[in-house]
Amino acid sequence: MSTLFAVALTIALPAMASALSQALATAKAMESMARQPEAAGNMRTALMTALAFMEALVLFALVVAILMWVKV
Repeated sequence: MSTLFAVALTIALPAMASALSQALATAKAMESMARQPEAAGNMRTALMTALAFMEALVLFALVVAILMWVKV
């Protein structure tokens, strides 16, 4: 039972943190694009790169959770 709880926390906490950080980053990027529309292209590229890295951390946490679940 404790293993399943650990697996759940291993994926839940990074997923929640990633969702909040992605929302904050997107909100700040939209605000910046509204203030300076001519730089929107560069900001969009940086935002997509940052969102991809944030999501990659959640995928790594998923791999760790699966490894914990199968006890490798």
